[in-house]
Amino acid sequence: MNTNDVAGIHFLSSRHLAVRPLFMLLRNRLVSAILILIAFASFAQSASSSSATTSEIYAPVKPGPAVILISGASGTQPYQAYATQLQKLGYYTLLIDGREILTREKDGLGYLKRTIAQSQNASAAVPGKVAVIGFSQGGGGALLHASTLRDQVSAVIAYYPAVSWSPNMNWLAERFAVPILVLAGEKDQYNSCCLIEDIRKLEVAATRKGARFELVSYPQAEHGFNLNIGTFNQADAEDAWSRTQKMLAERHPLSNAQ
Repeated sequence: MNTNDVAGIHFLSSRHLAVRPLFMLLRNRLVSAILILIAFASFAQSASSSSATTSEIYAPVKPGPAVILISGASGTQPYQAYATQLQKLGYYTLLIDGREILTREKDGLGYLKRTIAQSQNASAAVPGKVAVIGFSQGGGGALLHASTLRDQVSAVIAYYPAVSWSPNMNWLAERFAVPILVLAGEKDQYNSCCLIEDIRKLEVAATRKGARFELVSYPQAEHGFNLNIGTFNQADAEDAWSRTQKMLAERHPLSNAQ
């Protein structure tokens, strides 16, 4: 083999040595890109899962204005009869778990907004604002979150709302941007969550702020006075339901469905 041949062999060997690092670099970048895509897909799936909402739907015979019902800490079952009453009136009703709304561990406001969006996209609902009705923990969630959404919520009605979590009623009242009706029992001692003394402090703060806030208290009523449980009080339950219908007629009327 002559010198030129040896040189040629040396030259080819150098080219291969030069190409190999480039190949390794491209391969590593490709692997990194694939790993990034896998991670992103996993994140997207997780985000999609975490953004999902669970609601029980009570659709009226013909499209009607939407109402979001937020249950107490016992879950949705005790409030299904109430949802059915609203459905019979003609409201498109979504019942959700209050533990998803008034919570430190989850995005309660985001959950509520997604539920509102769900109602606004439903064929059985009239487009526009929703009314929000909450009970106990769900009532506290409605006061904390729904009361701030003036562009999406027409009114908030809170039955024996949990407010003990708020150390400052002035701070809570400053958030109010929609008309609010609170229906509370003066004998409510349930877990000290919904004491009439605290709710009256909230009333004072809301009045000072100039919020549209009405408190109706029932002297003999306990927690859950309108539910089919041991504390049920028929007279107070009927009065509260009448006031609820009046509030809806004024702030969220069925005439919107026409």
